[in-house]
Amino acid sequence: MKKENRITTLFLDIGGVLLSDGWDRNSRKTSAETFHLDHLDMEDRHHLNFETYELGKMTLDEYLDSVVFYKKRDFNRDEFKTFMYEQSRPQPEMITLIINLKKNHHLKIAVISNEGRELNEYRIKKYKLNEFIDFFISSSFVNLRKPDASIFRLALDVAQVDPAKSIYIDNQPLFVSIAERFGIKGIWHTDLQSTTQQLNAFGLTLIPMIHE
Repeated sequence: MKKENRITTLFLDIGGVLLSDGWDRNSRKTSAETFHLDHLDMEDRHHLNFETYELGKMTLDEYLDSVVFYKKRDFNRDEFKTFMYEQSRPQPEMITLIINLKKNHHLKIAVISNEGRELNEYRIKKYKLNEFIDFFISSSFVNLRKPDASIFRLALDVAQVDPAKSIYIDNQPLFVSIAERFGIKGIWHTDLQSTTQQLNAFGLTLIPMIHE
């Protein structure tokens, strides 16, 4: 790739790309089974509250007050929070790929994600994401949430980069298409192999290590 067209910045989602989703429908279903909750009632309450939580306008405790602890339970809040946090799993090969691309190509790495503050902070710390990600445009930090296009504009303003020299990776094609409206190159992440191939096509290849 010509130097003037070289990719300088990777924008990434966290859930579904670097890690599992933080609190998805499968996690909620498992929590209902584990803690003997009414799953349908929990889902109704979740959908009424979770967007507000992800926008940073509700704490995790306030979310749980509305979704789980609106009546007395035979388990405590800390037990349930621990269960929530433990639903997160890393995607180690994707993490390794991004770290190596950052080193090889001197990339700026940024996150654009929908995550509630407490879950987001736990996941950043647990998986040491801040050791290779330069900044986090997280919904709960900036009070904007995908699919609001404003969160992508904010990310570009903070990063101060040329959209044409940037890539956005997400497992949700809708969000990829929104990023592309700004001139950002998009990758719909479905698996490591296809994402690696698309990155290669944009000139982001891994430089083989020379072993003496």
